Amino acid sequence: MTTRLRLARCGLSAGKRARLHRILYQHGLGNGTALFLPYDQGLEHGPRDFFPDPAATDPRYIIKLALEGGFNGIAVQIGLAEKFYWDYAGEVPLILKLNGKTDIPPDLQALSPLHASVEDAVRLGADAVGYTLYVGSPAQAADCTQLQQVRRDAQRFGIPLIVWAYPRGEAIEQKGGKDSFYAVHYAARVASELGADVVKVNFPHPEKQTAVPDAYTSAFTAPQAMEAVVRAAGRTLVLVSGGSKAGDEAMLVKAQESMAAGATGLIFGRNVWQRDHDASLRLVDRLREILAKYPVP
Repeated sequence: MTTRLRLARCGLSAGKRARLHRILYQHGLGNGTALFLPYDQGLEHGPRDFFPDPAATDPRYIIKLALEGGFNGIAVQIGLAEKFYWDYAGEVPLILKLNGKTDIPPDLQALSPLHASVEDAVRLGADAVGYTLYVGSPAQAADCTQLQQVRRDAQRFGIPLIVWAYPRGEAIEQKGGKDSFYAVHYAARVASELGADVVKVNFPHPEKQTAVPDAYTSAFTAPQAMEAVVRAAGRTLVLVSGGSKAGDEAMLVKAQESMAAGATGLIFGRNVWQRDHDASLRLVDRLREILAKYPVP
């Protein structure tokens, strides 16, 4: 088991450390681990994501679910934060997603434009900001320029920067795919080197080896790959995404292996709220049982 990264070793400013401490130790289990509920899929995938449980269309339902489930925070776009979060401000930490794109154009030149600022996040009482970086996209030069300004503002305002480090583009698809060990490993390192305080990654699949560099063609297990991703992130905390809809047992295995590999926590959205209320909370209870086994010393 890899030891989880402590805040004292992350090289954070006072403001960033204070906000992350509040997220990790005053919410959720309060043991330094994290369980976040993302709710930006209405923009990223379209409202079809709400068909499995129409109640999830209502942002108030999602915020209440985060409170009932004991989540460490919710991640939403600016419009929903301004219209709905004020009813629950201070009760559950807000991660303001600063950029995002629709699912309509193909991912070949993926780029998520900015829709909000770090200043907006501070005004709304957010404890962190989120930025999606498409590593490997032909548009990554523009992407990195956007991220540079966000990073500067986050440093100036003392607010943690969480980078959704997502490999995208034709070159990625030709080299194992967006959730290959190669792609996820690389993305985690890029986010760390570009100034992320926390990085959100997909769970790596080392069996996806088509045209990947030779270093990734060895017989890695999934836990070994996940440990390597955490190491690549260095002093950047790691969150593992739930990804596409999957069965409960698959989600729990992913959660267990991620935490055992040294991740700080999980950020599961559709896999939680694309089911009825009681089923959502039952899954959350099982995820919390896993997180409880891995307190940060």
